[in-house]
Amino acid sequence: MYKLFGKRLLDIFIVFFAVVCLSPLMIIVALLIKIVDPGPIIFKQTRAGKNGNLFSFFKFRSMPVNTGDLASDEVGQVKLTWVGKMIRRTNIDELPQLLNILKGDMSIVGPRPPLATQEELLQIRKDNNSLFTRPGLTGLAQVNSFDGMTVPEKAAFDGEYVKDISFFNDVKIILNTVLYLFKPPPVY
Repeated sequence: MYKLFGKRLLDIFIVFFAVVCLSPLMIIVALLIKIVDPGPIIFKQTRAGKNGNLFSFFKFRSMPVNTGDLASDEVGQVKLTWVGKMIRRTNIDELPQLLNILKGDMSIVGPRPPLATQEELLQIRKDNNSLFTRPGLTGLAQVNSFDGMTVPEKAAFDGEYVKDISFFNDVKIILNTVLYLFKPPPVY
């Protein structure tokens, strides 16, 4: 029952609560992005969603205008604006995905939506059935050191998640995400 109706209701409830609480912050970030590097405030990218269907994925723009599409593990190769560094480090750049969740393209919890060109990840997700669920703002891989993982490791967590989608697992992942956000950034 949770998979069919409850998960979507939880998504909508969380999105409305988040938008009400975070609107002032999102307005300030939008203004800073526009002042620092004129151009679009929102970065749109085509991503693979449920069943591999493509959708427009939204983030606050953290890179200079006209930066191409890159997978998350390639982002270190691109210069970020100073606002971009701040919003990336705090994950504020992800807030426009609340619209993706409201539209039904994404969920709060699920595998992160890959680029359509990430064929290895898409194939592994197809094989472990995680391609057949809505992608998420956060997921099991994200709360388990996502950035340092190989593609098969990320996909294994995605497969593990879809085997036991439940209210309690989603709440646990959401709480672990909140705890993760309050960790100090790694020092290199």
